Order: sequence, then structure tokens, then C-alpha cells
Amino acid sequence: MTQIQPNTALLLIDFQNDYFPGGKWELKNTQLAADNAAQLLTAFRQKQLPVIHVRHEFESDDAPFFLSGSEGAQINNTVAAGGDEPIILKHAANSFKETRLKQVLDTLNIENLTVAGAMSHMCIDAGVRAAADLGYNVTVAQDACATRDQVFNGITVPAEQVHASFMAALAFAYARVEDTEVLLSEMK
Repeated sequence: MTQIQPNTALLLIDFQNDYFPGGKWELKNTQLAADNAAQLLTAFRQKQLPVIHVRHEFESDDAPFFLSGSEGAQINNTVAAGGDEPIILKHAANSFKETRLKQVLDTLNIENLTVAGAMSHMCIDAGVRAAADLGYNVTVAQDACATRDQVFNGITVPAEQVHASFMAALAFAYARVEDTEVLLSEMK
């Protein structure tokens, strides 16, 4: 069994209110994903390992969700930042693009990232690929990520298939992809 390394951080991406029931862009099983992420959050805090939160705001007032300053753009209470945990504001799918994320990780001497959040096919995919390209060893807590149905060329692709496709692609070349339960067992 792999043991978690001391130079590992938990990266929670876009667990924002608009993705939860009643939000402007509800994802499938967001609360379940957030509950799994909350278990990781508790374990990382107990081990005194760094936690970094990322939240997205669109710069346009006509965006469909995550409007600047809105309640929907705030991090959901299930995984809210605590203490001095950094919150990185981004305006693109890639959490590293034009943000201070890499600087924060470098200051903390992070080499390994455990990632959870939303959406599997967008910001998780973009952030994980960027992190791997920057040389971080990345693990994705796949059941702590969420997405929604997608429509392409007149075909509706169910959220479960969207999620599975993107997790399979990340597992092929960019990250270790595991269930939350496995990752928690490695932290004991």
C-alpha cells in the first residue's frame, strides 16, 4: 500500500454553490462528491498537510454561473476553507493559468497533489493535466469529483459516462486515479 508523502497537498477545485442543488449549474451528485472531498479535507487537516482551495469567477456579467461576488461563486460550506488555507481565484478552466497556484505550491515545497472537485471534464481535467505537465505527481480522488450530462452533435452523454471517460484519460497518462476510501486508507 502507498503511504501519503509529507510533501503532498490537497487541491480542492471549484466546489462552489452554483454546482450544488438549487445552484445555477447543478452537477450530478455534487453533494456526494463534496462529502467525499470533506473526508479527505478532514484527513489532510489531521495530518497537518496543506490544503489549497480554488474557486472560479467569470469576468463577464453575462456568464451562466459563478458571477463575480455572487453567493453561487462562493465555496460550498461542505468543504469551506479554514484557518490560513489559501484560496486561489481563477478565471479559466486551468487552475494554474494566470493565478498564484504554482507559487503557493512551490512555497510549500509540494511535489504531490491530491485533487478533487468539479467539473470532471473541464476544470479537473485542465488542472490535472497542467499539474502533471509542471512536474507534480497527481492523484485524483475520482469519487470526489462531479460533472453533468453533456450534449455533443445532438447526442446527450450521461454524466457518469462523461466522468468515466475523463477519469480513464487522466489515468492513462496524467494521474493516479483512485477512490476516496483507498486514499484515506493510505493516510492512516
